[in-house]
Amino acid sequence: MYAYFIGKVKRIEKDAIVLETNNIGYNIIMPSSDIANLEIDMELKVYTYTAVREDAFLLYGFTGEDKLHYFKLLIEVNGVGPKAAISILSNISVEDLICAIIAADAKLLSKTPGIGSKTAARIILDLKDKVSNEDILGAGGQKAANVSAESTLPKQEAMEALCALGYSNTEAMKALNMLEISEDSDVSELISEALRLL
Repeated sequence: MYAYFIGKVKRIEKDAIVLETNNIGYNIIMPSSDIANLEIDMELKVYTYTAVREDAFLLYGFTGEDKLHYFKLLIEVNGVGPKAAISILSNISVEDLICAIIAADAKLLSKTPGIGSKTAARIILDLKDKVSNEDILGAGGQKAANVSAESTLPKQEAMEALCALGYSNTEAMKALNMLEISEDSDVSELISEALRLL
């Protein structure tokens, strides 16, 4: 219904803000990670999603379009509503969410309040074809891996070794995605470089 609002923050609550635009105050539910950086009377652009329920019209807002995009993907998953999606984005960065989906790290997702292991597995299953390593570049602004189809074997071996050392799939994936990887990459060098990043 509304793509975004630009206005001044007039009230900050635990899970929502009031944004004043043209003398109208809009109550917008936001992830706590976005709310933490706000101040009263701060000029703000909020990207929004309107949820229509039988008993209410609710506005969900995000300070970045990437969070809005992943919010929309999350609520498409059966059993994940707007409240659960906001909880996920409050507790996990978009970059970590992408890594968790790619690395099938249900454990990280299930640490979010209200998300059990079955829901976490469903999120991974439903969204694994909708995210890629390239999405990490857009989400975190970091150097994405230069990964070709041939380079997946060294990357996979390095990832398995890092996991054997006690790192989670997400941590290992995140570190490896910051490295240049080719089919000729030495696995032990990849592990050493990844360990320096971890």
